[in-house]
Amino acid sequence: MPDGYSLGATLLKVEGVSLALGGKQILRDVNLEIKDIVRPGKVTGQVVSLLAPSGMGKTQLFRILAGLNRPDSGKVLIGEKAKPVERGMVGVVAQNYPLFAHRRVLGNLVVAAVRNGLSKGQAVAKSMEFLTRFKLEDAAHKFPAQLSGGQRQRVAIAQQFLCSEHFLLMDEPFSGLDVVQVENVIELIGEMADISDFNTIIVVTHDITAAIEVADTIWLMGRDRDKDGRIVPGARIVATYDLIERGLAWRKDIVSTPEFQKVRQEIRERFPLL
Repeated sequence: MPDGYSLGATLLKVEGVSLALGGKQILRDVNLEIKDIVRPGKVTGQVVSLLAPSGMGKTQLFRILAGLNRPDSGKVLIGEKAKPVERGMVGVVAQNYPLFAHRRVLGNLVVAAVRNGLSKGQAVAKSMEFLTRFKLEDAAHKFPAQLSGGQRQRVAIAQQFLCSEHFLLMDEPFSGLDVVQVENVIELIGEMADISDFNTIIVVTHDITAAIEVADTIWLMGRDRDKDGRIVPGARIVATYDLIERGLAWRKDIVSTPEFQKVRQEIRERFPLL
């Protein structure tokens, strides 16, 4: 059974988002909602996995959630005040962790913080706070090329939190990583989510196992079929898995549990039909 918890204010809401490109329907009536998870005596952010097979349109939905692209219809609302999403309101961590190669690590973070409205002094202080939290103090004066892949990822995450404060989108963060690296990234995402009750991280992935390990909720993206079995154009969210109620959230070493195996099998069985 999950720890005692309740759901608070809506932090992100997607209403009726549809998108067509080149005459092809990509997304169809996508509706989503993330509420603040409240646990007595604990700081708990939200981690949602957006899971879909390749070619399902998750990149387009990713860009719409980030305010980088506009849908043909529908809207994305951010925060308790339900503001329409704009570019820069949601941090984006791409697969290649882009950083300014000519700036040192601290400089990369300071630029992000200044763009978010902090003074230079405030930006330096806030950036050093993040470097300490991410165990990167020794890397503050290094250039990105001098960092390991894991260090660059942590810097990129810190940079985007400085830009957007509470909302972060991660594009395929487990791609190309070995088993140990995947576990390290899962742990890091959990740590970052739990810095603030309002921190909300959406992980876009096609890795079923990692998606279950890292999240408290899974959105499964797919396409419907009509009564004759033909695919209906346009992807939407076809299933939501509440991992809190299934006893799989906020636990370590869940991979070998019967509950984990059951959810993974449910999703695996649906994948070929999407």
